[in-house]
Amino acid sequence: MLTTPVLEVGGTHVTAALVDVAAGRTVGPVVRDTLAAHGTAEEILDRIAATADRIAAPEGARWGVAVPGPFDYAGGIGLFKDVGKFEALYGVDVGAGLAARIRSRPAALRFLNDADAFGVGEHVAGAARGERRAVCLTLGTGVGSAFLDAGVPVNDGPLVPPDGSAHLLVYAGRALEDTVSRRAIRAAYAQAAGVEAGAEAGSDGTGAGGAGAGGALDVRDIAALARGGDPAARAVLDGAFRALGEALAPWLDRFAATAVVIGGSIAASWDLIEPALRAGLAAGLGARRADGLALRTALRGDDAALLGAARWAEEPDG
Repeated sequence: MLTTPVLEVGGTHVTAALVDVAAGRTVGPVVRDTLAAHGTAEEILDRIAATADRIAAPEGARWGVAVPGPFDYAGGIGLFKDVGKFEALYGVDVGAGLAARIRSRPAALRFLNDADAFGVGEHVAGAARGERRAVCLTLGTGVGSAFLDAGVPVNDGPLVPPDGSAHLLVYAGRALEDTVSRRAIRAAYAQAAGVEAGAEAGSDGTGAGGAGAGGALDVRDIAALARGGDPAARAVLDGAFRALGEALAPWLDRFAATAVVIGGSIAASWDLIEPALRAGLAAGLGARRADGLALRTALRGDDAALLGAARWAEEPDG
């Protein structure tokens, strides 16, 4: 059995695992540890390498590494600036730093964007499998996206948004994430319902104490209210996901997409997302084209990015 070692770096965590790409699964333990996004470069690289050392990676392997942007993925250089995380890595050769620290001495580290890794993972063994042209989105703190041509991310050219990034789209004169994101949905509901927005919810999405316990309502709470007949909650969610469909429609048309896959924490409200999203797509594409577009929830959950990083490690250099 051939396995590929991978790392997935998030804003507050790092995950390491071995992946059997052919079987579409992780092998052995999946190791996850906290990561100090505001630490020094040495602290961040040391913690990532220490996590990598906790899996049984073979000597001289090619590693796949999923990392959020901004990042020079070909060169392995951090470009984090004014983004509130990892700014100590700006201009740092992360690839060389990790290669020198990981005990099994990688032959190479191949980096890709974390949203692209999610999409590639869903193409390897998830909801985008078999699709020639799929667009995979993660909905949560923002809108992550991967435009995939036969499982390979497309990040430039006239068929995709700048950098292949849906979060750079504009809707109604504002950044799309001002309408479609956890922050935006919570703020819109607070305004519609005439209540205080409250403190930011915890990173686990539960809210600071949860609904009814003195904390702000989170998206899942707003979704529960919408299912229960709350008109403000339903209107906010309908508006957000219809906007997503309208903003995406011209790019889906240009890209000739056959499927859209939705993941991320907000995807748990799929019963409310799908009809509004499809209505927005119909407004932008026309009913016939929208009806022919497959809309699916992600199947792989937390391991999609790990599968995607492993698949990317198999790609030839250059």
